[in-house]
Amino acid sequence: MPNIDLLAMHKLFLENHIKKGGVVADFTMGNGHDTAWLANAVGEEGHVYAFDIQEQAVENTRARLTEAGLIDRCTLICDSHANALSYIHEPICAGVFNLGYLPGGDHTKTTLHESTKIAVEAAISLVDRDGIILVAVYPGHAEGTVEGEMLDEMLAGLDHYRFSVSRLRIINSPTCPFFFAIERH
Repeated sequence: MPNIDLLAMHKLFLENHIKKGGVVADFTMGNGHDTAWLANAVGEEGHVYAFDIQEQAVENTRARLTEAGLIDRCTLICDSHANALSYIHEPICAGVFNLGYLPGGDHTKTTLHESTKIAVEAAISLVDRDGIILVAVYPGHAEGTVEGEMLDEMLAGLDHYRFSVSRLRIINSPTCPFFFAIERH
């Protein structure tokens, strides 16, 4: 039986909204895999803002982007994604969140529902028409479960005339990652 690759599906959703020359945001840069993918997707004229609170994440991402020749189209920010509006002052065509902890890092340092709520609200305020915000949730740890429940409640209240919100989840595996897609009309 084939496994569903949620992160591959993440990219399929993004491809329908990212434009060459567009501005995008990676609200949880981690080791820079999504940041690099986004930088390739927007092309030479586009720009990526990427956030993480851990200096190690910024260093890992900078090395990955430099090696790939993509660093010039990226702004790496060592700060909470909750402060996104202090850095991004233009509409974005896409935004990505991979909640949880830095892969290969300290698993006690995770995203927190309080700052995630602020960051997702900021992302929604920045997303342009025909843009998308994707939020991957990892309910395999206590804070991930809280984040997922908070987002479910928060996103259900968005104006359906302005946004379409979907949740993609494997329902018979409660600790499996899932994601929300917030598309602006």
